[in-house]
Amino acid sequence: MRIGKVIGRVTTSASYQTLVGARFLLVEVQDRFSLVGKPRKSTESLVVYDNMGAREGDLIAFAESSEATMPFYPEKIVPLDAYNAAILDTVVIERKID
Repeated sequence: MRIGKVIGRVTTSASYQTLVGARFLLVEVQDRFSLVGKPRKSTESLVVYDNMGAREGDLIAFAESSEATMPFYPEKIVPLDAYNAAILDTVVIERKID
């Protein structure tokens, strides 16, 4: 599972039958630098399926690959590569110095 920031929505003209009722979000993957308030070094962005109602600017936790389809298994077959698993209120990073 990784953390991303919602930067927009993706609009489709048609949707796979089992995915009706939710939407797709455009998400910037957050790297360790951006999570501590520094400029993001990663340029990775991706499309994430969202049935939780995340909005632009929200931080989300998303699952990828076969894990993205697990919330639907075995009732539905879905063509997903990324799934919004949580809308995050806060992210706390503690740095321990030994």
